[in-house]
Amino acid sequence: MVAPFWTGRRGGMAGFQETHDRLKRVGQEHLLKFFPTLDEKQKTALLAQIEALDVEALPAMVERYVRNRAKHSPPSGLEPVDAYPHDAKSSKKPWDKAKYKSVGEDLLRAGKVAAFMVAGGQGSRLGYDGPKGCFRAGEVSRRSLFEFFGLGIRRAQQQYGKPVPWYIMTSPQNHASTQAYFSEHRSFGLDPANILFFQQGMLPSFDLATGKVLLARHDEVATNPDGHGGSIAALEKSGAIADMKRRGVEHLSYFQVDNPLVRTLDPVFLGLHASAPDSSGEMSSKMIPKFNPDEKVGVFASVMKNGRRVVDVIEYSDFPAALAKDTLPDGSLRFNAGSIAVHVLGVSFLEKLASDKNFELPFHRAEKKVPFVDLETGEHVAPTSNNGVKLEKFIFDAIPLCRGSIVLETDRIEEFAPIKNATGVDSAESCAQIQTLRATRWLEADGVKVPRKADGTPDCVLEIDPLHGAESSDIRERVQGLVIHAGDRRVI
Repeated sequence: MVAPFWTGRRGGMAGFQETHDRLKRVGQEHLLKFFPTLDEKQKTALLAQIEALDVEALPAMVERYVRNRAKHSPPSGLEPVDAYPHDAKSSKKPWDKAKYKSVGEDLLRAGKVAAFMVAGGQGSRLGYDGPKGCFRAGEVSRRSLFEFFGLGIRRAQQQYGKPVPWYIMTSPQNHASTQAYFSEHRSFGLDPANILFFQQGMLPSFDLATGKVLLARHDEVATNPDGHGGSIAALEKSGAIADMKRRGVEHLSYFQVDNPLVRTLDPVFLGLHASAPDSSGEMSSKMIPKFNPDEKVGVFASVMKNGRRVVDVIEYSDFPAALAKDTLPDGSLRFNAGSIAVHVLGVSFLEKLASDKNFELPFHRAEKKVPFVDLETGEHVAPTSNNGVKLEKFIFDAIPLCRGSIVLETDRIEEFAPIKNATGVDSAESCAQIQTLRATRWLEADGVKVPRKADGTPDCVLEIDPLHGAESSDIRERVQGLVIHAGDRRVI
């Protein structure tokens, strides 16, 4: 019989004592206050959880991020980003779309591109109990978010004749259920050997007043996900980066789980990232023009950092209000480049981010209501006001570390319909409306008449099957002679 972990390798209570001593040196020994009352399974779990934390780093984290609130000031030299316009023939910055598409397609045919999806969230904000990726994104087909992405990758494989590895970052909360969902749906026709699931990292949640790490239960430390920026370390620790190198993958197409219209593998974007003269091939991004100054998306801008001009993303809450409202002579926003969390990253750049301390991403601090155990009474407390500090990293903080980063403007209706909220903006309802608008645009471009209501909106519900097309030209032959009637609900 193997001795439980908490008894330690040398027997007795050495495992407990070593952990207690480590915690005491950093002023966090309270995490073991209820240890004597736990059963062996609970003791094993608690010590394992603490062992996974970077205990020695806690004092510096507390001092920098809990006791001291970072002062947010706009970066120096703030200027609009020089993005590649959606219209490649624009006089503002003309570029050869066909050339870069050809480069991207060559990369896909050579098997040098993989997909990476951040999918650690739960569907609780949507009123759904389960991984967000399992939530319905197809109003007509009832397909889930996961299925939209899976079919998009499958189509790219069929089109370019090479497997596309798919790396999926889950969370401890949804890892097993996500894997089970993929198994149940036979990985949407993809080879499971080309799909790698791994979990994102977790960070301790801190008491706002004292800097002490909170206990969620007597046998559990209060933790929170380390953010999409934590994906870099998770890719390295999981062996995903090593797997990419083994497969010959050089570029990673990054997207988040909530946007079913994302181009999972966009050859134009890939080609620009890999070969544009102002791109280092390290990290590139997509943007959409903001609806208005108050739209809650990060803003791409050109800034001065460490004596050089770089691309950066400024959080909407930190962007200077006066600049956010600044307009050009034609009335459009001067700073209009809204981030949609779609990037391409070079695998060699990911290695550098994961291994070089000079490229380590900063933490961002957020004050939250964090349920905890009262150390005096042992009772569980559900706070009514902010009592805790959660830290996380953001992937876009890697952009200014690039030697040269580009931004590509895309069309909101073509590529951005996130499902974040139960109702209203960025909901399943708004996503379905945008999908119908996109399908209508494609059909009408191919000569198919779409019935419209008196207000001009489509009088039908339409959805494009990801297996059938990623852009309008893909469905041209399929829709010849198609007739759409008022009230129709159709998958094209």
